[in-house]
Amino acid sequence: MISPEKTSYPKDKIKVLLLENVHQSAISAFQEQGFAVETKKGALSDDELTAALSDVHVLGIRSKTQVRAKHLKNAKRLLSLGCFCIGTNQVDVDECNKMGVPVFNAPFSNTRSVAELVIAEVIALARQLFDRSREVHEGKWRKISANCHEVRGKTIGIVGYGHIGSQVGILAEMLGMRVVFYDIATKLPLGNNRPVATLDAVLREADFVTLHVPATPKTHNMIGERELKLMKPGSHLLNISRGTVVAMPALAAAIKEGHIGGAAVDVYPDEPEANGDNFTSELRNLPNVILSPHIGGSTEEAQEAIGREVSTSLMKFINAGATTGAVNFPQIELPIEPGKHRILNVHRNVPGVLSSINGIVSKLQANIHSQLLATDPHIGYLMMDLDHDVSNEVRKEISELSTNIRTRILY
Repeated sequence: MISPEKTSYPKDKIKVLLLENVHQSAISAFQEQGFAVETKKGALSDDELTAALSDVHVLGIRSKTQVRAKHLKNAKRLLSLGCFCIGTNQVDVDECNKMGVPVFNAPFSNTRSVAELVIAEVIALARQLFDRSREVHEGKWRKISANCHEVRGKTIGIVGYGHIGSQVGILAEMLGMRVVFYDIATKLPLGNNRPVATLDAVLREADFVTLHVPATPKTHNMIGERELKLMKPGSHLLNISRGTVVAMPALAAAIKEGHIGGAAVDVYPDEPEANGDNFTSELRNLPNVILSPHIGGSTEEAQEAIGREVSTSLMKFINAGATTGAVNFPQIELPIEPGKHRILNVHRNVPGVLSSINGIVSKLQANIHSQLLATDPHIGYLMMDLDHDVSNEVRKEISELSTNIRTRILY
């Protein structure tokens, strides 16, 4: 954990709002550094979120809260936003970028939890375990071996060979499975995992297809009627990625027809906003179908690690301006220089901005001890360390530039 640094705004006045039962590890981390922390168990309604963002400096959410442009219109004090999960599709990251608000997530911390769930469900599907368990609960005794198999020697096809997909491949290989994978980017195979050239090749070859892709326009309904027909008769589909990547009616039809031997689904196109009895799906009550309520990363170990990872990123930004790991922001980081003032400036990425800023510095005869600029197509992010005596005047004049989005100063 980074050490507390004195900032230009008292930390006990920096309001941190954490929603959706963010883990205590994050709450404690913020409290230990003196931030004002408010927590809420669930997500907020549209009106509640809009109102809350009017005076919040740091917002922490999980997967239920939807942060859109309409919520951000009055978020004048918002400095940063943390997604305490892998995905960030619940946030309008482009709008945050334009506002100068970096968004952080936790791309690594729940990798093992999700990968273990995939392997458990592969074995459960191969043995039709959930059907047998349900039958015994109902008082039925059906001891059968038909269509029940070992996973050793079977092929698992991984679509999306990132942090989770590659971990699934390692664990599957340890069980004696053959592993093939497809990714739109070239990835280094781990162990004996074997890349294939196309999604179709994975679908045709695998006994189990597991999806680990983000929600994007290209992945929307990427598994539909055509893709399901390409899969081997009796094969299985697992989706623990995003609910929009599988066409649910097509999957339900393929299971009813007997072409798909089973499925495990943890994510859905529409999910309830809170726990309750209002869940509906075309897949309910189908044979050899495992349905779970978006719990891929819901282990104590994963949530604790996510809390630490995201809170650390947020505090490094608040305390030092570091944006390393931000999903929507130029990434820069400099060590704190004792006794200097740090100016952080976000501006529109147009020619001449740095020249204008350095002109201000030169006019005021300020001494720059360090300066770092990074850009993306829309914004530039400048970090600059100066002597105390002129830093406030420099900040004021930079803020008045027509290209300025936001400027703040750290002590």
